[in-house]
Amino acid sequence: MHLLLWYFLSSLLASDAAPAADEITFLPGLEKQPSFRQFSGYLSVADGKHLHYWFVESQKDPASDPLVLWLNGGPGCSSLDGFLTEHGPFLIQEDGATLLYNPYSWNKIANMLYLESPVGVGFSYSDDTKYATNDTEVSMNNYLALKEFFQLFPEFSKNQLFLTGESYGGIYIPTLAERVMEDDSLNLQGIAVGNGMSSYEMNDNSLVYFAYYHGLLGSRLWSQLQSFCCSAGKCDFYNNPEQNCSQSLSEVQDIVYSSGLNMYNLYASCPGGVHQRVSVERGQLVIRDLGNSFIHHRWTQLWNQKLKGLAAVHPSARLDPPCTNSTPSTLYLNNAYVKTALHISPKALPWVICSAEVNLNYRRIYMNVKDQYLKLLSALKYRILVYNGDVDMACNFMGDEWFVESLLQQVEVQRRTWLYDDVDGRQVGGFVKDFNNITFLTVKGSGHMVPTDKPIAAFAMFTRFIKNQPY
Repeated sequence: MHLLLWYFLSSLLASDAAPAADEITFLPGLEKQPSFRQFSGYLSVADGKHLHYWFVESQKDPASDPLVLWLNGGPGCSSLDGFLTEHGPFLIQEDGATLLYNPYSWNKIANMLYLESPVGVGFSYSDDTKYATNDTEVSMNNYLALKEFFQLFPEFSKNQLFLTGESYGGIYIPTLAERVMEDDSLNLQGIAVGNGMSSYEMNDNSLVYFAYYHGLLGSRLWSQLQSFCCSAGKCDFYNNPEQNCSQSLSEVQDIVYSSGLNMYNLYASCPGGVHQRVSVERGQLVIRDLGNSFIHHRWTQLWNQKLKGLAAVHPSARLDPPCTNSTPSTLYLNNAYVKTALHISPKALPWVICSAEVNLNYRRIYMNVKDQYLKLLSALKYRILVYNGDVDMACNFMGDEWFVESLLQQVEVQRRTWLYDDVDGRQVGGFVKDFNNITFLTVKGSGHMVPTDKPIAAFAMFTRFIKNQPY
């Protein structure tokens, strides 16, 4: 009896540990408020930096279900895009005002923490309004934000912890995991990276093959690429000084990024059509970065210098990913009632999907994250999932598959199809190859944002990862 009383009292104390001031008591746009608890506020880290978070408890069993951190990429793009358009509990509708419940929300089985990182992204801000940063500083601030989260929510400190992200999250997540694994107070179990930047060299080299074998380049250009960029059976499309090779690669870049194709999903349409790179809308400079500074490095340096000049003159410039309609999310998150519900600081900038200032002043330190993966794998206790939608051109599946293969881990299960159930019955989700403690998986027919394109398959994949079930 005394034991039951102690358990009851400790449960009450745990439920009160969450910061009451951050709890969302009413969220505009919903026909019915959720049964699970949710919180929004700020995690303060070094040097007056304040990272905005939105935390939704699990719909199943918050006390024992894992805690999963999610980071969108960019660098400079908001994780609230992942919340509202990918795998959050509510999906924004076209009117920019209505939220509908997501039947394949990842918080069906996990406590989900969405962090807007680095400062300057979304509602995150710095007291000194300086937003130039780099990979190392970001990984430290993300680690400090996690520590601050567990100070605010100590009841989750013993739950299993997973670090997950997408796109430039391919850099964020393993560099953060490298810090977290050294902290015994954090119960890290593994990481998952979707369509991630793992190696610039492998990504750029594989993209040329991807483009050719998907019918984008044609035999003339392919023949030139073979002649000018390849020798002794090896092609260098990444850092080749040969002028004819550079000219041929410029053609590839124009086709992939500037011809009107949706680089995030080759077979999807381009919402809004093909836009000018730079335009002024409602008095605000909008940069639709067809040069793709969100992902690449060497291919776009000159274009980024031009954008930096424009952004310096227009400090509130938006940097919109091409073929992406962020208007509904932008309307919703900048609604005064929504900002009040989310406890947004008056010091925060208006919400945009990606910050031009952060992106164009970001210093990339890691050209690959092989060392970070090998360090995690050497611990022999973390599970790692690298997954890719197979029709994405921003971070294509082939480059990430090459990267995982380059880690030289022991193969446990050879490449095979993986299956999931949807309304039409058993379906092929894609292909999977299991190594010792790391898995590479493709999601068939999905682009860069896997949960948006294939929500049922993505939820099946996520469930098996979290529960350590075979794919």
